[in-house]
Amino acid sequence: MSDSPQDTTGSPDRQRLSAEADSPAAPGDDALAVDGPGGEALDWLYRFVAAIELAPAVAVHSMDESGVIHYWNQACAHLFGIPARDALGRPFRELVSHIGHQTEFDAIIADIWQGGAAPPPRDWYVETASGRCLWVHSNHFAVRRGGVTRQVFCMEIDITARKQLETDLAQAARVFENAHEAIIMMDAEYRVQAVNRAFTTITGFEPGDIVGSTLASLPWGDGDAGFYQSIWSQVDGQDHWEGELPARRKDGASYTAWVALTTIRDTYGEPANHMVMLSDISERKRVEEQVRHQAEHDALTGLPNRTLFLDRMHHALATWRRQHDSFAVLFLDLDRFKEVNDNNGHQAGDAVLREVATRLRGCVRRVDTISRLGGDEFVMLLADIGGVDQAAHVAAAVMAAVSRPIEVARQQLTLSASIGVAICPTDGGDVDTLMHHADVAMYHAKAQGRSSFRFFSPEMNARVVERGELDKRLRQALERQEFVLEYQPELDVGSGRVIGMEALIRWRHPDRGLLLPHDFLQVAEECGLIVPIGEWVLREACTQARAWRDAGHEATVAVNLSDVQFLHGRLLDTVDDALAQSGLAPHCLDLEITEGALMQGDAGLDGTVAALRGRGVQLTVDRFGTGVASLSSLRRFPLSKLKIDRSFVSDIEHDPDDAALIPAIIAVARSLRLRVVAEGVETAEQLRFLRQHGCDEYQGFYGGGASSRPDFKPAAR
Repeated sequence: MSDSPQDTTGSPDRQRLSAEADSPAAPGDDALAVDGPGGEALDWLYRFVAAIELAPAVAVHSMDESGVIHYWNQACAHLFGIPARDALGRPFRELVSHIGHQTEFDAIIADIWQGGAAPPPRDWYVETASGRCLWVHSNHFAVRRGGVTRQVFCMEIDITARKQLETDLAQAARVFENAHEAIIMMDAEYRVQAVNRAFTTITGFEPGDIVGSTLASLPWGDGDAGFYQSIWSQVDGQDHWEGELPARRKDGASYTAWVALTTIRDTYGEPANHMVMLSDISERKRVEEQVRHQAEHDALTGLPNRTLFLDRMHHALATWRRQHDSFAVLFLDLDRFKEVNDNNGHQAGDAVLREVATRLRGCVRRVDTISRLGGDEFVMLLADIGGVDQAAHVAAAVMAAVSRPIEVARQQLTLSASIGVAICPTDGGDVDTLMHHADVAMYHAKAQGRSSFRFFSPEMNARVVERGELDKRLRQALERQEFVLEYQPELDVGSGRVIGMEALIRWRHPDRGLLLPHDFLQVAEECGLIVPIGEWVLREACTQARAWRDAGHEATVAVNLSDVQFLHGRLLDTVDDALAQSGLAPHCLDLEITEGALMQGDAGLDGTVAALRGRGVQLTVDRFGTGVASLSSLRRFPLSKLKIDRSFVSDIEHDPDDAALIPAIIAVARSLRLRVVAEGVETAEQLRFLRQHGCDEYQGFYGGGASSRPDFKPAAR
């Protein structure tokens, strides 16, 4: 062909084609050749050009040795987005770039010009001058005349869609094989066609074990035909089903599978395939179960916690409403468990709680529930009891189980329990009422000596309500300063001179008048108010004692400390503050404590007593003889006095045994170098007896009763 450009319509030039057909190609040339007379060749060439011009799917173009385009058919213009008028006369590489392989393409074209041999067909990824990227399948061949290559023709087909499909298929195949979930491909009749590697990893089954099987024969589900029928029904209606199934591996091991089944429809909307995605969720189920168990169970004992217990209470109430089956609630508290922690450490306390939980499990049936509410409190739900006798039997069994010695850290500890019992529906028909009434009954079991169980009664509840009201009023009394102090003289036995005053608290109740300590101090101790009340007493007494001394009365002031206050960690700070605020000298303050407080204290108590005595504060053992202190234990503490309990003094004239005890107590005090105070002296005979046996001081109505304005005159002898 000549180098002159073709017309813009792409129609061939007859003269140009005729000139190029003058000489036949050499025989055997691997090229498009023209031979025979000129007219016949020209007609053939016209037909060839017309054919390729009108070919709708084949892009044809030709180029000379410099790469300039000489022919560009309509399909070529459509494929590359470049019309013939813009392509003819321009180098092909300016129109189409072979992405990443331009040098290789140029070398192939150069080989055709040099040798004339047509290279094998090739796929190329190209970018056109118009910015379009596509895949083409190219055939290049030479047009030769007289053994010389005159033109290079290229026939190209757009294979972009095919390449994209191949890419998609390859990607899908990679996803199929590399997915972490097992994938099963099935035909329209649910017969397995293929499985991926994850299926073998999860189930242990090789493709040969499973291909050709039906869905219903796969190792999952319960094997019930109705089960699979429900799956088919949902898939037919919604093209999808998913759910959790029990499954087995090839080795017989069980696991939990999450299965999702989806229908794949063809272009006509008909089911063509089914795909199953399978995941092993056994570990997830285990973690979920562990988290749920932790959320619903006590970490220390493994028993259900309050949340789970209340849920089961609601279930029990629902059952009772339907079937009228009674059930019982047992509220259990370990007696004096604090002493276990204080004396043996919290690790020992935890070991005791775990052992108690184990023993409680052995006292009930599997349908019953035991819960640890916190600390040393447990609650039990006895389902479907035949009557109160069964509840009483379980309560007795629990008490016996708890009372058996528990070995902890190579020592045996003995505990007891107080239990309250409430019955549904007799004692309540809702969760809160039953729990409250069981708690009330337990409180009464403790109040009546511990180590027992009590059934709830309305009378109990009335007393608890009264106690709750007293608790509230005590808090208000402290805020409103309704407490007052009266003072009882302490007199020298020999001279009758007042040498001290004991501060006694009273409560001026706005409705009930003046209340004595036994009317409210026990409740104050139980509700946690005994420490702030005791701190108020200490400050008030020290202030009053300083006022007396400023008025010329050389008297000490005695303040009773409850066991809780004496063992409280802030005692030293409280004493220091009271002395500093009042300006009272420490030796003028006498703190009265019980034998029980001395026995309950841990190793730190020695330091507290030593610190108080080091400050100069006096310490008196109150109500000596009614506790459990031994002579050896008293030797540990630098005390000041022993106070003989009034119960011994009152029977001096009538009970020889009590009378004989007083000289013994005085002898113990002398051996410990302690002064002796007798309380409750009401007659001259009692005072004479005490003086005769060497008692140092006394208190009582004979020497002057308690008063807010004590008389410092000597008592009558």
